[in-house]
Order: sequence, then C-alpha cells, then structure tokens
Amino acid sequence: MKSIKLSLAAVVLVSGLYAADSTSEVGVSANMAITSNYVWRGMSQTKNSPAIQGGVDLDYKGFYLGVWGSNIEFGDAKASLEADVYLGYAGELSSFSYDLSIVEYMYPNMSDEYNFAEVYVDLGYDFNVASISAKYALGIKTNDTDPDDNWEVGACVPLPMEFSVDLTYGDYDTLGAYYLVGVNKSLGKFDFTLAYTANDATDEDNIVATVGTSF
Repeated sequence: MKSIKLSLAAVVLVSGLYAADSTSEVGVSANMAITSNYVWRGMSQTKNSPAIQGGVDLDYKGFYLGVWGSNIEFGDAKASLEADVYLGYAGELSSFSYDLSIVEYMYPNMSDEYNFAEVYVDLGYDFNVASISAKYALGIKTNDTDPDDNWEVGACVPLPMEFSVDLTYGDYDTLGAYYLVGVNKSLGKFDFTLAYTANDATDEDNIVATVGTSF
C-alpha cells in the first residue's frame, strides 16, 4: 500500500519464469471495477465517494505477481492514488485452498507517511454447498507507518441463477472490528455486488454497489 523492493523482485521472478519454460505457461489477466465507495476493512478510502479500480496479474504454476490501483481521498490534497504491488503463491489440495503473499501498499506523494506492507496467509475449504476462509495478515513497517496486524474469517454461499452471498468478519487490532454482508450476481463477463459493511471503532457503516470485470 521503499524498503521492500517488490518491483525489483517481480522483475527477477518473471525473468526466471520465462527462462524456466520456453513454451511459456505464464498467464496474464486484468481486472477493472467501478464502485460507489472504496471501503477497506470497514473504512472508506474515498470519503464515501466513487472509485475506479484496476489491476494486472501474471501467474505461473501457482506463483503470481501483480499491480492494482484505485483513486483515494484521505482529506489530504497530496493523497489521491493507492498503488499496490504483490507477489505470492496459491494452490489447491482437493477442496482445500491456500494463498501465501506479500503486498506493498503505496501512496505516491505521501510515501513516508502512508506506505506499509503485509505478509498474509489465506486458507479456505469448499464444502460444495458453501465455502469458508480464514486470513491472517502481519503488518510490516516500510516507512513511517507501523501497521497493525489483521485477521478475518469469511463464508460464501452460492445460490441459483449465479447469485451468491458473502459474509466477512475481521479484527484490525486498534483500528477496530469490521464485518460485511454482500450479495453477488454474475452476468456474462460482469460481476455485480451490493454489500453492507461497517467498522465498530470508526463507527462507519456503508452500503456499497460495485460492478467489475476481468479478462
């Protein structure tokens, strides 16, 4: 969201991936979304205003790296963009899934004040009728910000006609407990989400509408 040189690590990894397999099994994907309010862990990052977001990912045999960005509004004229760089490994063993990753959160023009990183582990299990997940994120200080650790649990229940219900509960240490209840609908290449989210410590609650696509 620099001391951790993820961009350099990404270049080295991609170079190694291509060298390892001349037939190139590297996959490339991109995503875009428009949301009525960029809410992260129950806290608005845009002062309850809309956001345009997007990213690009590379993957190779479970390894992946990517970049993602969004406009933000913290009430500071210098902070208008969040740019994340991440690197990780994900896989599945039958119905069990896992994801190990490191992400750097970067805020151009406000590097020393806001930048920080997280290392996280995300585990999931699919029961067919529903899936559950659990994530723990370890905050890493890269500049002036000393981030809190975070944990969250979630569930997804698929419904007929490509609808699903998402439930999330988490605790962001001193920044408060948060939760989300959302309904998703897939329609062709597009995903539509309507969610209610809140954070106890900041006393925020929001209804958020989002439409996204990937290609």
